[in-house]
Amino acid sequence: MKIKVYPSNKGYNLAARRYDKKEVYLNSFEKGHVLRLMGDVAGLKILDVGAGTGRLALELARRGAEVTALDVSEEMLEVLQYKGRDGRLRRPVSTVVGDAESLPFGDNTFDWVVAAFLIVHLKDPRNFFDEAYRVLKDGGRILITNINQKESPEVDTAEGKIKIESFYHRPEKIREILEELAFGIEKGVFVKEKDVWVNQIVVGRK
Repeated sequence: MKIKVYPSNKGYNLAARRYDKKEVYLNSFEKGHVLRLMGDVAGLKILDVGAGTGRLALELARRGAEVTALDVSEEMLEVLQYKGRDGRLRRPVSTVVGDAESLPFGDNTFDWVVAAFLIVHLKDPRNFFDEAYRVLKDGGRILITNINQKESPEVDTAEGKIKIESFYHRPEKIREILEELAFGIEKGVFVKEKDVWVNQIVVGRK
């Protein structure tokens, strides 16, 4: 039986209630690296784009950041809100259902824009990078992760296995686009398994 492929909003709405079963696996690709690269975030305004169920947003809020979590999936953000009621947050996380390629925020708003496992769902990430540049303060930073995923993975839902539309991006192309949009590349990390890169992490500065 052929597995149906869904766009991100519909696919993640279906997957939301079971998504965190993969949290430990997903964190192995990035979470420790991301938090280390970001350093002290207390008091900073951070936009987490493609925030999902809050793997990064909630941790950043626990560290004292003022976090806004944006995602195309209302169901994923509902899970985030539920998890945020554990009493461990130093600040509440604001949630916004929205599109990464048309961010509903004013210019020069955030100190950081973070996008983990987002651009794999964008056919061309250029519009998102352009929007991120716009909403960042002067001197603000963007952190993106680019997973080495050439086929849409299977995702478990209450309705059975589905796939969520995904796109592969060459690491050098991601750096090239960021530099074209006037981001200064500050740091770049490749997370590897058995000498094969599985995730690219890039930090750029406006």
